[in-house]
Amino acid sequence: MRAPLQPAGRLTRRRWLPFWRGVLLAAALAALAIPCTAQVSPETAAAPDSLEALARARDRVPTFFDQFSNVACTEAVTQIVLGQKGRLSYRENSSYDYQFLASSEGGTLKVSESRNTHNPAFRDPGRTLLITNGFASILLVVHPMYEASYTFEPAGEESLGGAALAKIHFTPVAGAASPAALRLRGKNYPLPLSGTLWIEPQTGVIVKLEAQVDSSLSELGLAGLQTEVRYAPHTFHDPDETMWIPESAVIDVETPRQHWRNLHRFKDYKRFNVGIHEEIGQNR
Repeated sequence: MRAPLQPAGRLTRRRWLPFWRGVLLAAALAALAIPCTAQVSPETAAAPDSLEALARARDRVPTFFDQFSNVACTEAVTQIVLGQKGRLSYRENSSYDYQFLASSEGGTLKVSESRNTHNPAFRDPGRTLLITNGFASILLVVHPMYEASYTFEPAGEESLGGAALAKIHFTPVAGAASPAALRLRGKNYPLPLSGTLWIEPQTGVIVKLEAQVDSSLSELGLAGLQTEVRYAPHTFHDPDETMWIPESAVIDVETPRQHWRNLHRFKDYKRFNVGIHEEIGQNR
């Protein structure tokens, strides 16, 4: 059975604390008529190479969701509790058989994922841990559905792995639809994600994405949220095909009294195909 995925990240906690009763971080994928007019800063308008890289990335993102839906992998998760001065206080490791599925119906993207426990972690009932999933699909910030939700501006170039990448900052447009929300006491609060994209200029491949939430939700007890997702090429054979798919995700969340960091690593990718064989007129 597949559990509903909240694409830009789902955060839950195993044990509640009185000062913060957040339930989950979830993508708000409603069937909305979102205007498809990109918000571009004056700096971006003066940097056509960066704008072209962003346009190529936006064209590639729907393909990413299609390709990622055709593979399965092993997801290794490390859940960390940090103490004073960022020192490690507690850690749990676990792994899962992971599968992602995305489909588009009536112009609305529907996403789901399944996790089957492969290697369960030791569970300390006295610990409060953060449970995260869905961050592999945070590329929704570049999806055409949310094109009007962010302002983009160039941030120069940076070399990663020997490749020169275009850096583009994004900031949320006030009042626009967000692909992520904090659910607290039965109510959803849209998350104003801002961050940076690292894009291959010629192909539009997004190699790295960083996003964070500022202090605008401090009244809800969220002192900070940061995430970094990296993507890497994986080559399949028979037939030969190379896909850029998630390699790792790091999610860091703080409240006034707690600090969590979860590490996700995706490995051992396998492509799967669904075949239908029909025999007509066969005598039994």
